[in-house]
Amino acid sequence: MGPDWRAFAASLLPRCPFPPTGTVVACAVSGGPDSVALLLLAVAHGCRATAIHVDHGLRDGSADEAKFVHRLAADLGAGFEAHRVHVSAGPNLEARARIARYQALPPDALLGHTTDDQAETVLLHLLRGAGLPGLSALSDQRRRPILDLRRTETEALCRSAAITPIRDPMNHDRRFSRVRVRHEILPLLTDVAQRDIAVVLRRQARLLADDDALLEDLAAMIDPTDAKALAAASSPLARRAVRAWLLRTGVGDGHPPGLAVVERILEVARGRAASADLFEGWRVARIHQRLRLVAPHGVRPAPADR
Repeated sequence: MGPDWRAFAASLLPRCPFPPTGTVVACAVSGGPDSVALLLLAVAHGCRATAIHVDHGLRDGSADEAKFVHRLAADLGAGFEAHRVHVSAGPNLEARARIARYQALPPDALLGHTTDDQAETVLLHLLRGAGLPGLSALSDQRRRPILDLRRTETEALCRSAAITPIRDPMNHDRRFSRVRVRHEILPLLTDVAQRDIAVVLRRQARLLADDDALLEDLAAMIDPTDAKALAAASSPLARRAVRAWLLRTGVGDGHPPGLAVVERILEVARGRAASADLFEGWRVARIHQRLRLVAPHGVRPAPADR
């Protein structure tokens, strides 16, 4: 490894809120420049790091990438784990691969997301019509300690360590929306704004994350099964309370419910209907001013309490 990487890492670490020195951490390391930089910085900070590589098996040579990460971890005195997941071909390949990767990682694993990643994600969520949670995506620096770094800096750190990171060809395949956002939309917005738009989006996401956290705290004070309380609440808080209720009780596919479903529940809470169909056989009913989720036949009913 290059002799100057620790000095360069030391210059970046003030912007990287890693856990205290000596903390045991798991780092998700694909072998790309961002995840390699994450591991380098964790080690330079003094964390007891383990590199975790997840192989999707989506391309030839993916097993060699695990070997690369293993060698890197050994050179740094870090631990190493390898996991293999299966992702079948088909629509939404990128999203399904990401979900499979997160499922294979420890829930507290550190992730190598940078300012550039957050800017791309925020724009993608904006294009899909996301609300505050989507527009403040990736803001949690407890799991993303290099979020204030730029991709140019992670690549420079790799060069200083004389490491040639793995280049994923999917990162240049313009069939994927994220790739087009990275190579087409962000440069265009930067040109139009005449400023680094990734930094602007990072700042906005951080502010929106604070707003989102406040609204979540306020919504948590509402009992979504109490029809009167739900009807009396402001619409933004009532919608959040209902979404949290549906997610907590396991209704649907684990994703936040759509606005139409939420509004049907609020119509029942407000007394404009005694019950309503939601989706896939699920219904909501109001009984003695309490809301109850009614499961389709053969499905275990959702709990009625909070």
